[in-house]
Amino acid sequence: MTDTAAIDTVLRSAVESGAVPGLVALAADRDGPIYEGAFGRRDLDAPAPMTPDTVFWIASMTKAITSVAAMQLVEEGRLPLDAPLGGLLPDLAAPQVLEGFAADGTPRLRPARRPITLRHLLTHTAGFTYNTWNAAMARYMERTGLPAPRSGKLASLRAPLVFEPGERWEYSIATDWVGRAVEAATGQRLEVILQERILGPLGMADSGFVPGASQRARRARVHQRDAAGGLTPIDFQLPEAPEFFGGGGGLLSTGPDYLRFLRMLLQGGALDGVRLLRPETVAEMGRNQIGALEFRPMRSALPALSNDFDPFPGMSRKWGLGFLINGEDVPGRRAAGSLAWAGLGNTWFWIDPRRGVAGVLLTQILPFADPAVLEVLGRFEAAVYAGRAA
Repeated sequence: MTDTAAIDTVLRSAVESGAVPGLVALAADRDGPIYEGAFGRRDLDAPAPMTPDTVFWIASMTKAITSVAAMQLVEEGRLPLDAPLGGLLPDLAAPQVLEGFAADGTPRLRPARRPITLRHLLTHTAGFTYNTWNAAMARYMERTGLPAPRSGKLASLRAPLVFEPGERWEYSIATDWVGRAVEAATGQRLEVILQERILGPLGMADSGFVPGASQRARRARVHQRDAAGGLTPIDFQLPEAPEFFGGGGGLLSTGPDYLRFLRMLLQGGALDGVRLLRPETVAEMGRNQIGALEFRPMRSALPALSNDFDPFPGMSRKWGLGFLINGEDVPGRRAAGSLAWAGLGNTWFWIDPRRGVAGVLLTQILPFADPAVLEVLGRFEAAVYAGRAA
């Protein structure tokens, strides 16, 4: 049995100590939800309490949803996993690799020697990166005026690669390109595809790229942590009329909505009589897809947006078709082979197929990989597993 009182104590103490302004956390097993809790406030400058239906910017937790949409099209034979994508996406037909900078600061580019495939994009092995964790890309953007991906401008995607496709793993804008591939294969905008094929069928009524009046009223505010550990509410908005909707990070959602998505994956692609993916497809998404390559620790190039991030150091970490995979059991927590990822504003999830448990923890704090939130995540996860059979 899940000790909900013990989980409440973990989460409430995080708020009462001032470690976080507020949070929402949920967990489920294969039989259904086993925990739901909300503590603290949505905004340190306002009295509104956190509630389970509080709306969060889930940032890169969008990637898992976009990856499912792509795999639906793979199942239908409308997107190839391993064929070059240049014919479908002309901007990927002749990718350039950033080799460095000339003495005057001009970027040095060369043609890539291999084509980019959907598998490369889904596994972050295509050669793309993020300026948040790559100083060379940050320098390239400063030099060329390339917009940030969160700008919603198509020009932001026309970034060079920083390595040859298939050469290594590096966290990247690749899932934004997955979203563009989904659009090209269907002829519809990504927000329509996700609503019709995933969010709507799963009953995720509070999830989408553009909030309605009800969702705006329930938004949690983003807070910035300073060097002394203090938290200040900040104005942080995404464009609501972007040139493209970011498959890598643009969604808003709630804890109950996202838990339904996790439960669908935990149950092999179906929930409440609605099937989104075949069980074998879900299983494949959760297998190592990068071979001998390894997850590379993410070293921050923009400290205001992210701390360094190296989950489970010393352990083999792989990547599936959309997820981080831990290669060993985490003592007292998730089993080996669990799937996980997170969002820039310190939103986190895991799916443990072996032990049949999934969980999500939502806050709105920058920079990413906040030590206080990571501590709460670990304690929350341990409390969820406490008393469960190994």
